[in-house]
Amino acid sequence: MKTASAKFVSKEREKLLKDMAHVTAELENLRDLMQAEVDVEPDEGDSEIFEREKNAALIAVLERRLKDIETALKSMEKGEYGLCTRCGNPIEPERLEIKPDATLCVECQREVERLSRRNRPQRQIDW
Repeated sequence: MKTASAKFVSKEREKLLKDMAHVTAELENLRDLMQAEVDVEPDEGDSEIFEREKNAALIAVLERRLKDIETALKSMEKGEYGLCTRCGNPIEPERLEIKPDATLCVECQREVERLSRRNRPQRQIDW
């Protein structure tokens, strides 16, 4: 199986390192905001609590993004960057240009998402 070219990997490494710096800075900023004291009012829908919940959700997303970046950088070190972790086939270069931390080829990603949707319980809407 052919891995991505050294020039391509180098270009993607630079993207990942820039993304990592940006995500790390944003995480630090959000964590600092979460450290601030909150003057909680018993009112329903308190905006400070809403902001904290939103920031907590953003932190979780950014932590996952940081983990994905670190995984991609490790795969570069191992010489496995650009190979699908599910089927072992090369990941399309166009996909890696858009999502440098991709670990699945488009076909495997579709399959994983399809299986995920199938196993997700349907939400009942009561009108």
